[in-house]
Amino acid sequence: MTARPNLPGARHHEVTVDEVTFHVAEVGQGPALVLVHGWPQHWWCWRRVAPLLADTHRLYMVDLRGHGWSDAPADGYDKEQLATDVLGVMDQLGLDEVGLIGHDWGGWIGFLAALRAPTRITGLLALGIVPPFQRPDLRKALAAWRGAYQVLLSTPVLAEAMLRASPRLVETAIRSSSTVADAFDPDDLRSYGEVLQEPARARASSSLYRTFLLHELPRLGRYRSQRLSVPTRLVVGEHDPVARPPFLGDWMDHADDMRVDVVPGVGHFVPEEAPQLVAEIAREHFG
Repeated sequence: MTARPNLPGARHHEVTVDEVTFHVAEVGQGPALVLVHGWPQHWWCWRRVAPLLADTHRLYMVDLRGHGWSDAPADGYDKEQLATDVLGVMDQLGLDEVGLIGHDWGGWIGFLAALRAPTRITGLLALGIVPPFQRPDLRKALAAWRGAYQVLLSTPVLAEAMLRASPRLVETAIRSSSTVADAFDPDDLRSYGEVLQEPARARASSSLYRTFLLHELPRLGRYRSQRLSVPTRLVVGEHDPVARPPFLGDWMDHADDMRVDVVPGVGHFVPEEAPQLVAEIAREHFG
């Protein structure tokens, strides 16, 4: 298996929930924050944020199933299940209440966890994602082409073959969706791409998107009947190709305490492109 990168001071745990073993990297001291990555990454996406928060918080950086150094079972990639996984990891770590920071799918999972277990999530900081309270309209339909990559990634056999053939697909995807040139070095990109070359993880990536397009997207309306009571900050980059303005406004009738910030000069990968800003917002939001 691909060698795990090293973050100075990090402690690594294996936590088993319902027969799936999850890798968790822990660093720092203080009130607990759980950090959840998105695709095509793993816990290493927090490498620039974690040192900035470790003096005030204990950070638990979780690898989702099928990603990083967690197990990659054949199923369980609907996002409600991934939220169940995160809550289960919290149980196993003895964390009754946490602040939650999530990027990309990790931010979406954060919304779902906060909706389901608001007494356990003291605050949510979602990065590079849109809220789940989406209503269909013409502006969104016209912007939907930006998500066409999801169709490619959801295609059985083809997507897996492309991911397994070379880490370059992942490297290109990250480079094309970021604007801060020094946010990644070649080793970072190689780490993300090489992990997803492993057959089970390539299959998991395809399942992640196929499950969303075929089963979850048609049922997004269910979230419009729910209300978000957890204090929430949503932060997206000005140049994020997916988290565009048409998708950022439907939360107002569904959240008690939420704010949306658009960061100038930043693309999709907010934790790596603007780590200082993420840390500042986290310290303010989580106290």
